[in-house]
Amino acid sequence: MSEFVKRQEELRSNLTMQIREVIDGAESEGRGLDQAELTKIDRIEADIDSASRSIEVAAKSEVRAAEVAEASRSFAPVEEARGAADVFRSMAKGEIRGHDFTMEKRATLVPSANTVPVDFLDRVYALAKLVGPYLETSEVFQRDSGSDLRVPVMTAYSTATETAAGAAMDESENTYSSLLLQPAKQGFIVKLANELIQDQGFDIESSIIENAGVAIGTRVNTIVNAAVEAVAGAGVTAASATAITADELIELAFSPDGMVRLLPGTGFMVAPSTMALIRKLKDTDGRYILDPIVSSVNGNASATLLGFPVYENPAVDAATTGNQAAFFGHWPSVKIATTGLATSVSTDAYFANDITGYRFTYRIAAGVANGSSHISKLTMA
Repeated sequence: MSEFVKRQEELRSNLTMQIREVIDGAESEGRGLDQAELTKIDRIEADIDSASRSIEVAAKSEVRAAEVAEASRSFAPVEEARGAADVFRSMAKGEIRGHDFTMEKRATLVPSANTVPVDFLDRVYALAKLVGPYLETSEVFQRDSGSDLRVPVMTAYSTATETAAGAAMDESENTYSSLLLQPAKQGFIVKLANELIQDQGFDIESSIIENAGVAIGTRVNTIVNAAVEAVAGAGVTAASATAITADELIELAFSPDGMVRLLPGTGFMVAPSTMALIRKLKDTDGRYILDPIVSSVNGNASATLLGFPVYENPAVDAATTGNQAAFFGHWPSVKIATTGLATSVSTDAYFANDITGYRFTYRIAAGVANGSSHISKLTMA
């Protein structure tokens, strides 16, 4: 109820009380209403009618305003008022042709096992991190566009020296280089039967999230692993093409620069077949050398070795002859630049099968800062 209507109702109530007071006065004197009182009552009743009419007009105006607002919402862009599921259904109906999903604006996406997804793209990337561990362990820059990104990289630290009183301090400056990331377009198509799209009971959003998360996680994982293989330090070569020893893993952990082992985010990245070999390793007392994860700090890691998290990654080569089957290093040294997810729809490409196709595109680039000194590889014989 508007303030105007409230005031008019209060006025009408007060006027009604005034009429009652005039009548009560005549009754207390045991007489009828005189001409002056009748004239006053007529004037008050006219004012009451005016207030009632004002209330009626205002009420109708509020109803019309609500109807206009509702009509306006029905013509508003579907993504503004509804969730991702309705966006996809509206695309299938031809109401909109495409949509850009973007994440909350922030400079970097800091991986966290405790992150709660709040929208479509957050949920996609939460699944992508499970499929592609590099998204979990790397430093990820979420970009508004696919333009090149230069990431500053520290190549030498400042050093401290003893300086006598009044003497000039030796200059020892930290130095930087830069890592150029040039995002390239990636894409995939999700096809859904129109019967499913039209079925309100079908969770279209979760279905597309599952497809998109697996597609993005797998692709990013492949791109990043290629970048890691290209720059990883020599590390260790296993004595066997099919087995790994505990001593070789210790050597691998001590092959990068010494400071790497002190940095947060340092750990092992291994192929599933390598993980199977490591899980079988025992110490002299017959105990398995892998320790179970007891904290969520290590995100997707499934175990620890020598105090470092071990990530099982399907993009890493299998433990067979000549392959790089395991890495040890500082994983935030891996830099990933990516954009949001743009989608468009086609109901014509799969017309004969009554299927709607959703095309998704995004851009991504990956590189490694101080690669050979921050990450080392274990190569099978």
